[in-house]
Amino acid sequence: MSTAPSTTKDEAQQPDAAPAPARRTWAPLRPLILRLHFYAGVLVAPFLLVAAATGFLYAASFQAEKIVYAHELTVPVGDEKLPISEQVAAARKAHPEGAVTAVRPSPEDDATTRVLLSGVKGVDETHSLAVFVDPYTAEVRGSLEQYGSTGALPLRTWIDEFHRDLRLGESGRLYSELAASWLWVIALGGLVLWFSRRRALRKVRGTNGRRRTLGLHGTVGAWAAAGFLFLSATGLTWSQYSGANIDELRTSLGGATPSISASAGGEHSGHGSSAAAGDAAHGVGLDKVLAAARAKGLGDPVEIVPPADAESAYVVKQVQRSWPTKQDSVAVDPATGQVTDELRFADYPVLAKLTRWGIDLHTGVLFGLVSQIALMLLALSLIVLIVWGYRMWWQRGRGSAFGRPIPRGAWQQVPPQILVPLAVVVAVIGYFVPLLGITLVAFLAVDIVLGEIAHRRGTVSTE
Repeated sequence: MSTAPSTTKDEAQQPDAAPAPARRTWAPLRPLILRLHFYAGVLVAPFLLVAAATGFLYAASFQAEKIVYAHELTVPVGDEKLPISEQVAAARKAHPEGAVTAVRPSPEDDATTRVLLSGVKGVDETHSLAVFVDPYTAEVRGSLEQYGSTGALPLRTWIDEFHRDLRLGESGRLYSELAASWLWVIALGGLVLWFSRRRALRKVRGTNGRRRTLGLHGTVGAWAAAGFLFLSATGLTWSQYSGANIDELRTSLGGATPSISASAGGEHSGHGSSAAAGDAAHGVGLDKVLAAARAKGLGDPVEIVPPADAESAYVVKQVQRSWPTKQDSVAVDPATGQVTDELRFADYPVLAKLTRWGIDLHTGVLFGLVSQIALMLLALSLIVLIVWGYRMWWQRGRGSAFGRPIPRGAWQQVPPQILVPLAVVVAVIGYFVPLLGITLVAFLAVDIVLGEIAHRRGTVSTE
């Protein structure tokens, strides 16, 4: 969300509205916010543009996945589903390599069962090989690489990884964290600038040129700002550096996500269940384990995780992240088939629930198609705002070249009683959101150096 520069001549000729106290309060800050909004928009916009474009594709990939992989995902509805053990046996016969790490029984009448294998040659070690089995005939309908708890298949996985880290690994995650770190700043700055303008200058109808672009940019930005703030906040929750700080803060407030004990002895544990490869037919077997989970009220969709070793239990957990969220889980002793531990989503701390819902809404899972469409609209609006922002910069140069940046020295207009507390708040935020703090310091350093160079040359700096 880039911005326009300061008030132009045609704007100054418009009739002014009666001044309000709030306007006088914000007046000293407006030039500073305008300069920050301009520079952040110009310099961070390329990162936001990539994030918005790939985010749009990711939101659309859920529905595309259903079409591209229809053969693997769906089957004709039969009379009666076979026992899970028979379906897994068919998958293992077709794919004896690797080890079974999880089984997702067919959640709907026309859906296949997924048998997840790890340690398969040619499959990324952080991914699984999903073998799709017809629950009525035990026919193997294919196998695909799968990633993540939402069961992303190759198409969605590729887009997800490009959106998250440009497929460059951990170092690539810096781009998305930088975009998320600045998005909320740019959005809030745009809101302040838009609502601090005189009402007469916010009009779009009857205007042209730069004023029209500015009106469109501000109107769309104001409507989409809440969505941008949400995407920024939720995106930071699983970022590399800010995410670690958020997790630490959430844990200190008692909002860590609880986990079920994978020990055959039961009792809640803070360590969670192991996802290491196990024997799917261990002890009482999958069918009795699933029956025990059903008796505790765990409805579809569920995932069965076999024991990691002789001391571990089966873990059966619900994997529905759409609304209503189903995230209950139970541990089942492989020797007796008895439930040894239970964990209900209703018992999660409030912060853990909000984190779960926030991430699922950010990824387009929580409300399914509705949230996916909303995310695509937000992504499109961000792309359009960036284009309009650069267009305003061009129009400021009278349509022949990019205009000059906002003049320096805006901070000198801010009274000390406002500037000092503001600097403290920015320092604290920069500490918890390090990529924001580091880049902001870099912006200031470059700006100071350029100003000093201009001063030494004896020119009046307007850059």
